[in-house]
Amino acid sequence: MEGGETTLSGFGGVGGAGAGVDTKVLHAFQTSFVQVQNLLDQNRVLINEINQNHESKVPGDLSRNVGLIRELNNNIRRVVDLYADLSSLFAASDGGGGRAASEGGSVGTVRQAGAGHKRIRSGLD
Repeated sequence: MEGGETTLSGFGGVGGAGAGVDTKVLHAFQTSFVQVQNLLDQNRVLINEINQNHESKVPGDLSRNVGLIRELNNNIRRVVDLYADLSSLFAASDGGGGRAASEGGSVGTVRQAGAGHKRIRSGLD
């Protein structure tokens, strides 16, 4: 194996028992998964607060839910973007069946929070 690679079980190459995966790729996966987990944990807290405010029926609490729901939606959008980037990174690293980066778009990029764009889904979903 080369100097910047390690073997990770479950990341087998085509026709091989396991391909070398660059440590930079592994670090990107780990970083992204930590970001996703943090966002999901934050979403759990937001959902609990939204539910408590809804059950209280206090006008101030209900109006606060508007901002909390916006924050929740932004977090969900960020999670989707992180998973899309992970998917592209995985595909480009040849762990996803050999799909090239040129076929998948932005590889290894992390979009800024609040970048505010909508995904257009193909009819293949």
